Amino acid sequence: MARVEWPLDVVEERAGVVPVPLARSRERERGYNQSQLLAEAVGAEWGLAVMTDVLCRVRTTHSQTRLTPGERLRNVAGAFHAPAEARERLRGTHLVLVDDVVTTAATLNACAAALVGGGARIISYVTFARAPAAGDAR
Repeated sequence: MARVEWPLDVVEERAGVVPVPLARSRERERGYNQSQLLAEAVGAEWGLAVMTDVLCRVRTTHSQTRLTPGERLRNVAGAFHAPAEARERLRGTHLVLVDDVVTTAATLNACAAALVGGGARIISYVTFARAPAAGDAR
């Protein structure tokens, strides 16, 4: 993930990496947030701060694995928020949002909307994997 080639303007202006927050109950169950571990590795490689306090999950959502695309959108709608105390740090920034797997990007888009609502200017995404889509060749 850290070796992904980005356009020069992204490399020059990205201010930090933000992991997709995991519900507290799921993090307690697993003992870690996989997106945060990935963000820490990427941030270390890029020399960027990992910003774990600028995006929070305000409600627990159902697992997305067995949901249709429409159900995924509804499931994560309004599930993320940029805290008021983070808004000054977010203002005008270009952030890289980190998740483990992208399927429909519903979670990433909901997180990005919360960050932009909090003042971020641009959100780029990087994920470890992409789930296969119906039309993908084997």
